[in-house]
Amino acid sequence: MLTTRMFGLVVVTGLAIGSWAGAWGAGAATGGGGASPSLAGGIRAITRPSADVAQSFVQPGRIAGVHFKEGDAVKVGQALVQQDDAAEQVLLAQLKAQSEDMTQIRASEASLAQKKVDLQKLEKAAASNAATALEVEHAKLDVTIAQLSLDLARFEHEQAGRKYQEQKIRVENMQLKSSIDGYIEKIEVEIGESVNTTIEVIRVVQVDPLWIDTPVPLAQAVGLKAGMTARVELAESGKKGLIGEGRIIFVGAVADAASGTLRVRIEVPNKARRPAGEHVLVSF
Repeated sequence: MLTTRMFGLVVVTGLAIGSWAGAWGAGAATGGGGASPSLAGGIRAITRPSADVAQSFVQPGRIAGVHFKEGDAVKVGQALVQQDDAAEQVLLAQLKAQSEDMTQIRASEASLAQKKVDLQKLEKAAASNAATALEVEHAKLDVTIAQLSLDLARFEHEQAGRKYQEQKIRVENMQLKSSIDGYIEKIEVEIGESVNTTIEVIRVVQVDPLWIDTPVPLAQAVGLKAGMTARVELAESGKKGLIGEGRIIFVGAVADAASGTLRVRIEVPNKARRPAGEHVLVSF
């Protein structure tokens, strides 16, 4: 009886293992349990902005102005958000005046010129025994000290100019300017609000052109090169339609071993301002 039960257990276990192995083999043949990125109509991917910039201030402060609203188009260099810089502007004006002041240099130059004249007179007097050698040596020392005073005045003038430039940069950093042509996607602050350097203040995106990072099967990707064209269509059901013809701008150098794919970036013109984040099908 025990032998019969053990034989039945072995048979059942063998059938289960065989069934599992068959299912695993079928899954492996189709690329595993996950969905393959390559579909009948192309390779599934998602569009994204070609530029996405989140900006923050480099120093804490109070928001004095927000010059645009969400959805507005902006150009490179346009001021977006301004911190209160009244105190910094006063300091900037003070440092500017100091950097332009030449009074100390002119005074040192005049003193040096006078010391040189005094030395010449003493040297002539010493030649006729009307001045001692010690007096001449003191006069030479005065000339040396006057020259060092002039050098110090010039150095301090240069330092004042550098301090002015430093403060000028600090004031400029209290204003966020757009680094791209695009649209304001989100504003996180309001006028009068105090912010620190960890707060994301504003986000600007560029959606013309759109970028599409496509996981292309390695066997297909090895024949792709930058400059080649790609067809991009909407992938969502009920929204079939051609978005446009894109251009390959990047082909990855390292494949993803788990999925057997290579990242290929496609750039697609987007004059119609379609939103980024749409599911699309890419074919080559």
